[in-house]
Amino acid sequence: MTDPTSPSWADRTVLVTGAEGFIGSTLVDLLVERGARVRALVHYKPYAAAGHLARYLGPESPVELLAGDVRDAGRVMDAVAGCDTVFHLAALIGIPYSYESPESYVQTNVTGTQNIAAACHRYGVRRLVHTSTSEVYGTARTAPIAEDHPLQPQSPYSASKIGADMMALSYAHAFDLPVTVVRPFNTYGPRQSGRAVIPTILAQLHAGAREIRLGSLAPTRDFTFVTDTAAGFLALAECDRALGDVVNLGSGREIAIGELAEALIAATGSAARVVVDPARLRPAGSEVERLLSDNSRAREWAGWQPEVTLEEGLRRTSRWVADHLHRFTADRYDV
Repeated sequence: MTDPTSPSWADRTVLVTGAEGFIGSTLVDLLVERGARVRALVHYKPYAAAGHLARYLGPESPVELLAGDVRDAGRVMDAVAGCDTVFHLAALIGIPYSYESPESYVQTNVTGTQNIAAACHRYGVRRLVHTSTSEVYGTARTAPIAEDHPLQPQSPYSASKIGADMMALSYAHAFDLPVTVVRPFNTYGPRQSGRAVIPTILAQLHAGAREIRLGSLAPTRDFTFVTDTAAGFLALAECDRALGDVVNLGSGREIAIGELAEALIAATGSAARVVVDPARLRPAGSEVERLLSDNSRAREWAGWQPEVTLEEGLRRTSRWVADHLHRFTADRYDV
């Protein structure tokens, strides 16, 4: 297996967009550990808060926090200038909210990606790693899902990410931009927001709920622990075979949401029962019923494979949610 912790990151200047987020901040941590000089593009807020990157505040920090918005082409140019590698993770990601505000997803996810690609082309970056999502596949027609599986826009969110992926790849074809599209399946772990299924279940359990309120229980998902996803980004940033192509990052194991909930109930020692909450059901025709990754390309091209088992990852995530329960609204469904 190729070692994704290679010291080759030492002294490189690397941009991470969406760096305050769940996966983005984990990736920043990993890059800092590897010796990179990290420029973190974070969404501007009029109140002073650095979220998951707060520990990097200060004049001696290896991380430069740069406020901005990927929809602002000029600001993106400033952020990319002088960078060796760009990891583009900034996106609007909530699926339910995409039904309410689809245009904002197009602006951030498609136009934002075009701005990043154009800046990377102008400044001749060594590698652009663009973040996709397994949601672009929709419900699996064949499983496990390989990268040539048909793309199915079953929500405005997934449609915007399909557009973003195609925009990034168009720069590879039209301008020889050295870009790789990384397609994570269901990443989970510490720092994930309460919109996602695992933290929303754990928040309810740790708050003492007797009923766990969920949407559909039948869909299956392929869960990958966040540190494994971040390691996959680094491995693929060094993988020439992946240039101009798409690579899945998934565990290759699927579990139904109902079964997952029962596993989390057992892991926390709760006696709660699972009930279906109509407010959490997706519109008809929109629910993705099955996701299972074929991770052959990541393993064979980049030497990547997940290291954290689902059981261990759930234990780690449960401890983190219990320690940060104040961040969650266990009695309310936030889209």
